[in-house]
Amino acid sequence: MSPAEIGEVLAVALFVSTIALVMLGFPVAFTLGGVAVLFAFLGEAFGAFSFDLSSLAERYFGTVTNEGLVAVPLFVFMGVTLERSGVAERLLVAMGRLFGRLRGGLGVSVVVVGALLAASTGIVGATVVTMGLLSLPTMMRAGYDPKLATGVICASGTLGQIIPPSTVLIFIGDILQNANTTAQMAKGNFAPDPVSIGQLFAGALLPGLLLVGLYLVFVLIRAWTSPAAAPALVEEGKTDGRALLLEALVALAPPVLLILAVLGSIMASIATPTESASVGAVGAMILAAAHRRFGLAELKAVMRSTLSISSMVFVVLMGASAFSLVFRGLGGDHLVEQVLNDLPGGAFGAVAAVMAVIFLLGFFIDTFEIVFIVLPIAGPVLLGFDIDPIWLGVMIGVNLQTSFLTPPFGFALFYLRGIAPAAIRTADIYRGALPFVAIQILALAVIASLPVLATWMPERLFPTTRIEDTNGAGAMDPDAALKNFMDDFGGDPGDPGY
Repeated sequence: MSPAEIGEVLAVALFVSTIALVMLGFPVAFTLGGVAVLFAFLGEAFGAFSFDLSSLAERYFGTVTNEGLVAVPLFVFMGVTLERSGVAERLLVAMGRLFGRLRGGLGVSVVVVGALLAASTGIVGATVVTMGLLSLPTMMRAGYDPKLATGVICASGTLGQIIPPSTVLIFIGDILQNANTTAQMAKGNFAPDPVSIGQLFAGALLPGLLLVGLYLVFVLIRAWTSPAAAPALVEEGKTDGRALLLEALVALAPPVLLILAVLGSIMASIATPTESASVGAVGAMILAAAHRRFGLAELKAVMRSTLSISSMVFVVLMGASAFSLVFRGLGGDHLVEQVLNDLPGGAFGAVAAVMAVIFLLGFFIDTFEIVFIVLPIAGPVLLGFDIDPIWLGVMIGVNLQTSFLTPPFGFALFYLRGIAPAAIRTADIYRGALPFVAIQILALAVIASLPVLATWMPERLFPTTRIEDTNGAGAMDPDAALKNFMDDFGGDPGDPGY
């Protein structure tokens, strides 16, 4: 075998070994980095890889100096602060009282609150646990089917994966930005479309709301077809509808204002995601202080939790950087490109194959692990088909959301199992999640057939001056590119002596 062929064999072995060890429970970050270094030395021994540590150091330096990724710990801080502030409790109580008198009303309130928490916290674990502790006992007392109750709580808690601001979307956007640049430069397009985190946030908004709508439709249909599965709350005494509506509006106002401040500033191009994340962090502290839940002890606990979550994510990212570098050095990227190009169906077949791999990996490993392992490998190849990167990022985001719900290792299922009463069986939680997994697959199909759901808002909010090149790839108009260059550097590159 030639060194190139040996490298491809080692690349496949690297991928399979990494997935197997992660599934066996070895620490993800150290597995990614350690196995990658081991296969790098194997590749060097067989003449299939020249191991250069300086490339890895450059990758690490680029990660820690990436301004866009600063938004991650800030959004985590915002989410943890809001989770401890009591905002979720007030929302769930107010919405439960407002909608609970209707058949299926408690399920509707859980979905609505889940969407609001997703847009203000984005932390799946905290959302599922909070809603499980507050809503599940009430739903059980009302006579809800345990499968429906647990399923709607788990599914609504995972909306933070796709509704911005989402830490997963931040990493997807950062990886796709690099992948798009690589793919377009390989095609001779040296002025590719910019891919920003703000664009991906805008692209994910309508698909996220689509999922919310589908969840609500499912709950209402289930309540209509099986009244015993989602009964109305039994009223205790006479209640004033206007008073309940006012209570709900008062509970809604703080998180809605925070959402408008954070997402509105991004969508209106007033601030970058990092700047908006800082606004959100300050706003979350103000809300927590207003609820008298933000003393020095609470601040220390929030900072400790933020440090723990952020460190976990970035350590995994560092290990994934080593994995990606070695996989490419062994020629794995060329192998993936060849396989995807040879699939029937062209771009559609390639996207479908990658989506299937992501969906299957979601049964066994975590969302961030899938993002850091699969996307750097498959991203440049898929974008080489002239696929819209925003649409691709949204598709991946929705697909990754299912990883929290798919048995046997869906993390949302484990979160709820940890706080659910013993009377609710694990099988009920698993069976309750399956209809929502089917709903997410349906949403994927809708977004795949109607890409405008993901591209319409970014095109309106972040317009660019474009022309089409001879290869069909988008390229910036030369006059616009020259103007941007002059604006950035304060001169005309055509002037003598510039």
